[in-house]
Amino acid sequence: MDGRKTVSSEDLKQYFSKDLFAQHVGIELVDAGDGRARAKLSVADHHLNGVRGIHGGAIFTLADLAFAAAANSRGRVAVAISCSIQFINAAAGTVIYADAREISRNKRLASYTVTVTDESGTIISLFQGMAYRKKDPLEHLGDA
Repeated sequence: MDGRKTVSSEDLKQYFSKDLFAQHVGIELVDAGDGRARAKLSVADHHLNGVRGIHGGAIFTLADLAFAAAANSRGRVAVAISCSIQFINAAAGTVIYADAREISRNKRLASYTVTVTDESGTIISLFQGMAYRKKDPLEHLGDA
């Protein structure tokens, strides 16, 4: 907790509602806190690529938002320094989810794995992210 109160899921949802790109794409932060986060995307026609599958950029963006929420859930500003994604399966259905979890964390660095699944629970991608943890607290989160 780094000497700070845990940031609530509602505070994180409010904070990440300012992510205009994720909002434009249609990503919703469902839950977050204590080094974890869940986000979802309801797939629309504009999320599809030329072969009518979900565009890899849409999947990456969903995973990236879940990663960001998990990394910032400790109340300090955390920014990505490295990310990678592997596409495992094609998605089925109209909703995909990204579940981020903290793998390790120290004073300056933290590592996260994000599993992206479709609504049947099939894994469609695996995302790995490394975050640099700044000293700055997240702004406008009360005591966090």
